[in-house]
Amino acid sequence: MPGAGPARSAARGAPRGPRPGPGAPRAPGAGPYADRLAAAVEAAGTTVQRPELGTLVAAVPADDAERAAAAAAVAAVDDEAVRLRTAVKSRDGFFTTFFISPYSRYIARWCARRGLTPNQVTTASLVTALIAAGCAATGERWGYVAAGVLLLVSFVLDCTDGQLARYSLQYSTMGAWLDATFDRAKEYSFYAGLALGAARNGDDVWALALGAMILMTCRHVVDFAFNEANHDATANTSPTAALSGRLDSVGWTVWVRRMIILPIGERWAMIAVLTAFTTPRIVFYALLVGCAFGALYTTAGRVLRSLTRKAQRTDRAAQALADLADCGPAASIGTALAKGRPVAPLAMALIGTVLVIGGSAVWPYGTAALIGSAVFYVIAAGAAVSRPLKGALDWLIPPVFRCAEYVTVLALAVRADVPGALPAAFGLVAAVAYHHYDTVYRIRGGSGAPPRWLVWTIGGQEGRVLLLVVLAAVLPRDTFPVALTALAVFVALVVLVESIRFWVSSGAPAVHDEGEPA
Repeated sequence: MPGAGPARSAARGAPRGPRPGPGAPRAPGAGPYADRLAAAVEAAGTTVQRPELGTLVAAVPADDAERAAAAAAVAAVDDEAVRLRTAVKSRDGFFTTFFISPYSRYIARWCARRGLTPNQVTTASLVTALIAAGCAATGERWGYVAAGVLLLVSFVLDCTDGQLARYSLQYSTMGAWLDATFDRAKEYSFYAGLALGAARNGDDVWALALGAMILMTCRHVVDFAFNEANHDATANTSPTAALSGRLDSVGWTVWVRRMIILPIGERWAMIAVLTAFTTPRIVFYALLVGCAFGALYTTAGRVLRSLTRKAQRTDRAAQALADLADCGPAASIGTALAKGRPVAPLAMALIGTVLVIGGSAVWPYGTAALIGSAVFYVIAAGAAVSRPLKGALDWLIPPVFRCAEYVTVLALAVRADVPGALPAAFGLVAAVAYHHYDTVYRIRGGSGAPPRWLVWTIGGQEGRVLLLVVLAAVLPRDTFPVALTALAVFVALVVLVESIRFWVSSGAPAVHDEGEPA
């Protein structure tokens, strides 16, 4: 930001050394005033953002020669080149860094000079992805080729909107929300388009499409829950984290480790190429294998970090995990039963999840015994959140609950074995997943979880599981898809109306991610 200000002669002291990097400890009484003020604000419990600084020239000249040298150094800075360079995220994936950003930054500048806003580019990216999904739904080879090309175009625009925001300093709450939610809407709509296209050719891949969506959503919840659990933890170090830091100091390992988890750039490139040249079934097989490996790799590393570090988690982190758990009124039964009793939260969540998923997948469809497993799951879910989630591995509870709900929906739809069950299940999981992503970004923005009335209105995750199991037990097979569709529409309407109201009118802070999301 250009400008100058006078400094009194008494304030022209010698520089106090380099500014500590992000996350480095700061002595309360040492360093520049801005750093000491930030440390005091942070110590008072307010989150402080520490953005990486760009190309800056600063000096306090003592004579004419030094003043001339400083002026020459300032004049030598190419402001436009700096703006273009800083428009690009500092920590993107390999594909984005080397195949998209070298030219998308110039598209961002072109948009800025024509008065386009980041939100308009974000919307264009969504529309392009939806057209790509429509092309894939044709089931024709030309449609698959067009879908692959348009998906890549959509990703270029997806990178451009953020670069335009940074280039033109046009940040907004609405933009942060659109960028966060549209990525998932684009990807999951494309999955649906592929499934529709395959069905036109007699290949039913809806179960694979739903499986891919479940895997991606659960993987993201692992990321979110781990980060929230350790956001403000004390003594937050471990040998595993130290090893990771040492590996990052070796240049090529950084890119390898970013690529093998199949982040959004690599993932969309793979989807686009395979869509154009293979079949939807192969696309989903590749997605499931690649994303499963990435999920296992990242989750294993985080489990090791959690077990080897001695972090003390805060009440704020415990509340964030409880909000991510998304438990509703039915869970209060298990909470009441567990009150005053020793409970292993993660063990309870895992036992209930294995029982309800196993019963849905193995027992005959519609058996009344499955209701018993669902009731036990409700009690186990309530017991799991009956005390503050401050254990070393308690951050795994939200993703375990996501797995329980989503996989139960998938298993029941497969076991129903009637037309329309799997597409309806896909729609239901998409609606519920939107609610869970919305919860994440509210928490990350510092606005807290959605209101309690919303969670209770849509039943909470354990209530929806119980309802679905009961519906499967009492309804004829051919009406089960209708029930799934009705529930999907209800959840989508309630969640979308409240979400749009919140993000448009609440004035919640915008959240800008400096690293490429998975």
